[in-house]
Amino acid sequence: MNAPLMQTAAPTADAPATPALAAVEPEPGWRAAAQRAAQIAAQHADSVDREARFPVEAFDALKRERLLSAMVPARFGGAGLSLADVAAICEILAQGCASTAMVYAMHQIQVACIEEHGSETPWQQNLLAQLVEQQWLLASATSEETIGGNMRTSACAVELDGARFRIEKLAPTISYGAHADGILVTARRTAESAAADQVLIVALKAGTQLEKRGGWDSMGMRGTCSEGFRLVATGLAEQILPTPFADIADQTMLPVSHTLWASVWTGIATDAVNRAKAFFRAQARSKPGSVPPAGLRLAEAVGLLQMMQARLSVALDAARAAHQAKHGACQADAPLSAMLGFASDMNTLKTSISSTALLVVQEVLMICGMAGYKNGTEYSVGRHLRDLHSAPLMINNDRIAQNTASLLLAQRPAAPGRA
Repeated sequence: MNAPLMQTAAPTADAPATPALAAVEPEPGWRAAAQRAAQIAAQHADSVDREARFPVEAFDALKRERLLSAMVPARFGGAGLSLADVAAICEILAQGCASTAMVYAMHQIQVACIEEHGSETPWQQNLLAQLVEQQWLLASATSEETIGGNMRTSACAVELDGARFRIEKLAPTISYGAHADGILVTARRTAESAAADQVLIVALKAGTQLEKRGGWDSMGMRGTCSEGFRLVATGLAEQILPTPFADIADQTMLPVSHTLWASVWTGIATDAVNRAKAFFRAQARSKPGSVPPAGLRLAEAVGLLQMMQARLSVALDAARAAHQAKHGACQADAPLSAMLGFASDMNTLKTSISSTALLVVQEVLMICGMAGYKNGTEYSVGRHLRDLHSAPLMINNDRIAQNTASLLLAQRPAAPGRA
């Protein structure tokens, strides 16, 4: 078995130091592991899309590479990778299979929520350790039939009976729910609580019943298997995260979601552009001494992709700074303007990347022409385009733009000479 996440041993005091100019930074083990998994995902991507089935082969590979615990801190046995590292893994996987990458991203969002808001409680600590050992896959149930996609309100409520809980939820979609080892479920704190007074519960497979209520015959992202279910879960009260869901959503779930989703969409666009480059080179070889007319569109597509990559890089830097600020001082000390600014930046990251990725692949389709339009060619991008049409709909861009407008209205311009 490969051990891609092991760290290279540091040089001993007896070993001579390598000259600085001759030093070559080794490829991180997790990157090589992600590339191996992406190769397997790519081999099965068409059948996953055609059959709307879960990408079993890709996730078997991810488990072998121990990448499902990549974001779990080292103190629980995980690799302790940063958000930027996990975003890079999502981008790599998306170049092989978008559904695989999206499921992986959604899993890591749940890991981040547990690690950030529950890792000081014994039950959640044990969960993280078990996730590392068993390479468990976590899903999420935040939507609800009577509420729709507004995850900030719930109709269902937690029923507490001493040290145990019960929850029943009608969810129109639980992505890969039938394949998950645990599902993070939102609900009202009690039956008497307001719709927005929510908690987040870790429902384990052994204590959860899923009754299928809807299929998943979708345009794209067919391998996410986002079917509808009636979910009934029971367990210990300790499975309820101690932090209110409103705080979990603002501080972790939404920023991490928008960042990792953007990484997936960037990866899809990258693979499409790589296909366009290969098509362009083939055209150039067929007519030596001339630049094919598709060159102008290729330059435009590359420029748009570079804008996406730069925007994502800025967002990762902002997320890193926000995380350091939160853990370096009391969050109440953070200026309100900075908090509002970060929230609006994460919103515009999602809306801009999701829209631009579609533009990139549409340019690629024009470059490759019928070779890109037809399925089964080395230049095919129909699956890329269909998968990316989900991007503006995952938390609808119009809803996000409305929320961003409210955030911008509440912000005040920075004083002269201040950031």
